[in-house]
Amino acid sequence: MLNTGVQRREVFGWAMYDFANSGYTTVVITAVFAAYFVGAVANKAEWATLAWTSALSFSYAIVMITMPALGKWADRHAAKKKLLMAVTAACVISTLALAWVGPGQVVLAVVCIVVSNTFFSYGESLTAAFLPELAKPEAMGRISAWGWAWGYFGGMLTLGLCLAYVLWAQSQGHSAGQFVPVTMVVTAVIYALAACVTFGLMKEHAKPQSARERAGSQWQQLRQTFNEAKAYKDFMQLMACAVAYQGGVAVAITLAAIYAEQVIGFEPQETMVLIFVLNIAALLGSLIFGYAQDRIGHKLSLSITLLGWSLTCVIASLTTSKEMFWWAASLAGVCMGSSQSTGRAMAGLFIPSHRLAEFFGLWTFAIRLASIVGPLGYGLITWATDGNQRSAIAATTVLFVLGWLLLLPVNVQRGQDKAAHGD
Repeated sequence: MLNTGVQRREVFGWAMYDFANSGYTTVVITAVFAAYFVGAVANKAEWATLAWTSALSFSYAIVMITMPALGKWADRHAAKKKLLMAVTAACVISTLALAWVGPGQVVLAVVCIVVSNTFFSYGESLTAAFLPELAKPEAMGRISAWGWAWGYFGGMLTLGLCLAYVLWAQSQGHSAGQFVPVTMVVTAVIYALAACVTFGLMKEHAKPQSARERAGSQWQQLRQTFNEAKAYKDFMQLMACAVAYQGGVAVAITLAAIYAEQVIGFEPQETMVLIFVLNIAALLGSLIFGYAQDRIGHKLSLSITLLGWSLTCVIASLTTSKEMFWWAASLAGVCMGSSQSTGRAMAGLFIPSHRLAEFFGLWTFAIRLASIVGPLGYGLITWATDGNQRSAIAATTVLFVLGWLLLLPVNVQRGQDKAAHGD
């Protein structure tokens, strides 16, 4: 799988970036700040959930438009690592800024979330572009899985430290406005320290390319990359599949804490434990399906997880008890780890080696489009049904079914052969 000790160290360094940035997703987007925004910053207003999903959607729209051009620049200048370092620093700083958000400060919260989530998304795309350089095709699934698993471990560590502090703060009579800002500082510090391991161990493998054409606008570059990617039929089909099912995954990531507290009746500390358990399940799911993916095939592995996601949505929409919701969350965790790891590995198989950052930028376009469609649709359904989140989570099932239907035409061997031959 890996030929040298140097390569193993690089893979570990690469996986450490998943470890680093997962705390942001777990604490800020899923477990703590999301519920804090709706419950305290927006004071449980009817528009609160829609405002949260709209802020995230705006950041994803920025990434969609700009990431392919940034990726092409990184490929041309062999600067994936330099760009990754810059966007990481920006995300860490803007996450620290969330510590200054107090109850009622909706505008400040929205600005900080948009900025931090934009740079987080840039980093997620750039680190994915290193995967095909570090793993052979036959090991792509399990190397991707180890990255996701290590990431969930990082998310659990960050959340665990935050949970310990929150429990102590609550025992001292502190309010959410007092203890949530501290969790933002903890998250930012762990992100920065763990990312330094990545930058110390992982090197840039690409070579600078000659500039073949003048740089155009972001829209022109996006259109050009999209048109050129049409030659890679299976990559494009997989992106269409990802827009659907990742929309459902984005609902789980961005709204799990809100649903648990607003619909099922979880207390904040219970929600944090729930997300902790979800991360354990995701870690196991990514590892189990990562190894299975290389044995039973990428397509079958992803199909199984989409079936599991559909079942999860049905259970979550019907249950009225915390006990049953725990089971739904555990199943969601297994599916989350496997679906995200499998999708990244499949994309890596279908991308030509000399256009990794650029095409992963296009992959990010698809993922972030999904991150707009899913949560924003959820927010609109909730708003249109006078706050009925059960209807919204039930409707999310459609995204996973659609993803499975769009997956059916994908031919893994054909897509891999096309990537190997290049342009």
